[in-house]
Amino acid sequence: MRDPQPQPEVSPARPVTRNEQVTGARAPQAAQVGLRTRLWQNRFPLLFVSPFFILFAIFGIYPILFSLWLSLHSWRGVGEMKFVGLDNYRLLLRDSIFWNTMLNSVILFVIYVPIMTFLACVLAAILHADFVKLQGLWRALIFMPYITSMVATGYVFKLIFDRNAGVANHLLGFFGIGPIPWLDDPWWARITLGLLMIWAWLGYNTVIMLAGMQTIPHELNEAALVDGASRIQIFFRITIPLLRPVIIFAVTLSIIGTFQMFTEPYILTSGGPVRATETPVMEIFSNTFTALKFGYAAAMSYVYFAIIVIVTLAQLRLVSRREIR
Repeated sequence: MRDPQPQPEVSPARPVTRNEQVTGARAPQAAQVGLRTRLWQNRFPLLFVSPFFILFAIFGIYPILFSLWLSLHSWRGVGEMKFVGLDNYRLLLRDSIFWNTMLNSVILFVIYVPIMTFLACVLAAILHADFVKLQGLWRALIFMPYITSMVATGYVFKLIFDRNAGVANHLLGFFGIGPIPWLDDPWWARITLGLLMIWAWLGYNTVIMLAGMQTIPHELNEAALVDGASRIQIFFRITIPLLRPVIIFAVTLSIIGTFQMFTEPYILTSGGPVRATETPVMEIFSNTFTALKFGYAAAMSYVYFAIIVIVTLAQLRLVSRREIR
């Protein structure tokens, strides 16, 4: 008969000693002691950076949490808050004025953002060309409107496009064109506001496009020139496709900036005529400091924030799908 296979010896489980039990129980305490030790050793660096976190908590985190709590209440700035739950949000869904301001923002975006983005690409291509002299000077001049006070710019545009005494209608009169109600007609007011936005933000977008063009290898343009392509063909068939991520970034910033617009329409048109240029931020400002509806304005700001986030994410998702295809 065949001998049975030897079985491996299994050593019995070693009992856990009392010392090991005590050591395991003290492990969390040791970790806490280690954390306290590290905090004490780094007390001076933490002390120096603490003002930022304290100010951020006071002026950043606290207002966000308080406004969220405020959106569930009815409060006029003084007196006791009245808890209303989601009534402010339900009322906002039926507020035609607020949704009209959202529509105004969409219309303003369509009016000026495509033109501004295209002009920024053209100016960036010109400033990036080798044959242009004094490039630093031209770049500074184009960027100058962005650093100019928007309040002063709004008042200047208000004088230029005045229907009776404005320079714009006087210049058009030399060509036999009658006075245009730049600030008195809803659509002309939107166009005027779009011109102001183009003038103010064109330089900023041009700098962004110029930075993107400087990352495109010169060999591509030189090879295209050797193959007989014109500069216009190079611009539309090489520069623009390679500049697409930068353009998407600029358009995303324009979406956020359009919905956050306040100073420009407030100075130029005060939201008129007939609320044609009123933006969501102006409506929130009006409900807060004029109507004293602090809870309703807080709910309005959170809905407005959610809409901006959804639109931005939808745009980025759509663009990423196109790039995958």
